[in-house]
Amino acid sequence: MPKNMLDGGQVIVDYLVREKVPYVFGLCGHGNIGFLDALYERADEIKTVSVHHESVAGFMADVYYRVCGKPTATFTSCGPGSANLPIALANSYLDSVPFLAVTGNVPTAQFNRGAFQELYRQYQADYPSTVRAYCKRVFQPTRGDMVPLAVRQAWKTMVTGRPGPVVLDVPFDIFKEAAAEETPKPEEWNANISCRCGADPDGVSKAVDMLLAAQRPVILVGQGVKYGGAAAHLVKLAERLRIPVAWSASGTGAIDSHHSLALGLVARNGPYQANHAARTADVLLALGVRFDDRTSSSWLPGYSFTIPPTKLIHVDIDPDEIARNYPVALGLMADVRTFLQQVLAEVDSRDGIGDAAASRAKWLATIDGYRREWNAFIAPGFADDSSPIHPQRAAHEIDKVLPEDAILVSDIGVHHNWLIQFCHPRRPDSLIGSMGFGPMGFGVAGVLGAQFAAPERPCVSVCGDGAFFMHASVLGTAVEYDLPVIWVVWNNFAYASIRGLQRGYLDGRELATDFRHPHTGAPYNPDFAAMARSAGIAGVNVDRPADLSDTNPGGAGVWELPGLGQSQPAFGGRYKA
Repeated sequence: MPKNMLDGGQVIVDYLVREKVPYVFGLCGHGNIGFLDALYERADEIKTVSVHHESVAGFMADVYYRVCGKPTATFTSCGPGSANLPIALANSYLDSVPFLAVTGNVPTAQFNRGAFQELYRQYQADYPSTVRAYCKRVFQPTRGDMVPLAVRQAWKTMVTGRPGPVVLDVPFDIFKEAAAEETPKPEEWNANISCRCGADPDGVSKAVDMLLAAQRPVILVGQGVKYGGAAAHLVKLAERLRIPVAWSASGTGAIDSHHSLALGLVARNGPYQANHAARTADVLLALGVRFDDRTSSSWLPGYSFTIPPTKLIHVDIDPDEIARNYPVALGLMADVRTFLQQVLAEVDSRDGIGDAAASRAKWLATIDGYRREWNAFIAPGFADDSSPIHPQRAAHEIDKVLPEDAILVSDIGVHHNWLIQFCHPRRPDSLIGSMGFGPMGFGVAGVLGAQFAAPERPCVSVCGDGAFFMHASVLGTAVEYDLPVIWVVWNNFAYASIRGLQRGYLDGRELATDFRHPHTGAPYNPDFAAMARSAGIAGVNVDRPADLSDTNPGGAGVWELPGLGQSQPAFGGRYKA
């Protein structure tokens, strides 16, 4: 290598250091030892965290961002190493969470020769084709001098517009090939880019007109409010105009759930006051929300929403999401925080705001009636002392014992439905879950990323037995890096959410969902507490292995499996405008 030249690996690591990335999460392989060597040189400036499965690294990077708002990076090797990463990539992509995935590949001199672990049958060194549907973009520099441009463009693509993961696929030799005399400076490139675009001023004025004229307005928020840093502006607008706020599962925590204007979750298992207010609203302001099937009760009108006649104002930074599933009375492409700032400024310029806010008293009183009905319906579950422990009681007890600054990372599964209904987060990062791709293991592994992002805060994962068993290697990582995380394993001896579908939609014809002993037929699982103790982690069993039941929480919305039918709301019914 020419004198004073950085190699490809050094350029990538130096760029990460310049972007103030404190950790990289990943797993070694022969394809990335050049990158590891560059990390070794900078060990005092960026810490390398080794895991025991590549998807764990991706989930850790994902939740790290959700907690602290700063992207980090992962490293994986060629072949199966990087092929284990797409599950985590897809999860982050659908939930709009950025991280930089540095993947190793075979040497460029071996392209299309069928070298060990090369994907070559359709195209040479073709890992990029594996992940194109799972990330914002793939960059594959094939010469050292291509690395500086690739790394700075990869980072820009990752964090601008609608955020998401980006893959930097680097052949083995490029990590060690001369690349540049110096690394691109972020402060001259990405640091000066603002993507917080505002909405059309006329659209902002029209939105305020619609909100002021509404008799039954509701604000619906998604994760765009949480990760866009718009929570404080949301609360200010809601209080200024006295508009109640509901949320999608991904928007949980955008407003303190104890706030007097907080409605709760709009979803198939959401509370009555949230679903009924949203479906009877005359104007719905939707901020950074996708209107997926869970939030929208499978888009069946009258359960979560009735659009139309409800007039929808849909604001999102990604115009593709606007009017994807519902017609809009007003659609605005904008960063939600900037939009809320615009709306607040417009409201400040108007007369009669106090009268408009006061006129909401009747609507809010009506909603309080819905809330009282719902609270009476669910009250028995909070005092249920039966064994196995009632899931509602379990969610309630978990929520009650956690301090306000705790971070609860939920895995996907039946327990998630109970947590998002019966936990009451106080801040945007209090309850973190996956609602896009929904991979098992997200919460099992993601809690490690949460602890790295917030070492001073208690971090707890609530996960199913199926997911925990898939990713039990996290126990070793927690010990190796002295991470004081807690896993609460919802042990119901099954892939219980799917077993519930078989019981509900298929007349109880269960197959491949229960875990049973081959000789006795009794419910079977390993002793997870003993497994933890064997890894050097304290483990306890609560009462007995079947402590948590296998039911789903009732709600005021529904969910449909096309061709198999739809569930029915546990409370309330379908609204007809």
